[in-house]
Amino acid sequence: MSLPRIDCIKFYTEARQFVFEEFPDDCRWQASRNPETFTESDLLREAAWVILCSGFRESVVRRVFGYISLCFCDWESAREIVRCSESCRVTALVVFGSDKKIQAIVDVADHVNQLGFEQLRRLLSLDPIPVLRKLPFIGPVTSFHLAKNLGFETAKPDRHLARLASHFGFSDAHALCGLLSQEFGDPVRVVDVVLWRYAEQRFSTAQPGVNIR
Repeated sequence: MSLPRIDCIKFYTEARQFVFEEFPDDCRWQASRNPETFTESDLLREAAWVILCSGFRESVVRRVFGYISLCFCDWESAREIVRCSESCRVTALVVFGSDKKIQAIVDVADHVNQLGFEQLRRLLSLDPIPVLRKLPFIGPVTSFHLAKNLGFETAKPDRHLARLASHFGFSDAHALCGLLSQEFGDPVRVVDVVLWRYAEQRFSTAQPGVNIR
């Protein structure tokens, strides 16, 4: 076994123990995600979460996300959000002042409503990343974030995971998380959250408002 591989396994062993102890709910939630059973409400909620987190600390979004969920009909359905889109948008802007992001959430609901959730879920089951890339405000990195949160076996190649992959000599975050998944038996999406949460807690020097998840 190569030295970089041994080093990354040692690192993950420490990270895993820390995150499983300090953030057990994060690990349980990520492990519970299932790409075969997510609902329309799940898709709308997770798309909104990913959109809002892009460019902001996760903790900042978490503080207001309950209120924003109420603004958007508690993610009841895409049709209901579209029907109440103006009131959803205006009330959400009270606590989150990015008109582009709030409008993007409305636009995601409109996209889901027009295509139909069952058709969208069928397309996602075939090849999730290109399908998610078609959603408003979902880009090359955030598409993996959303896919992971819907239960697909992928990692989000954000700056923390990209740096760790480079440090341990892997081509990218997917290769790093894939190896650790094989070694430890954790789903790739759980490996992702362990590495990200550990790096965010131990090594981040980001200032408020910088995208860390």
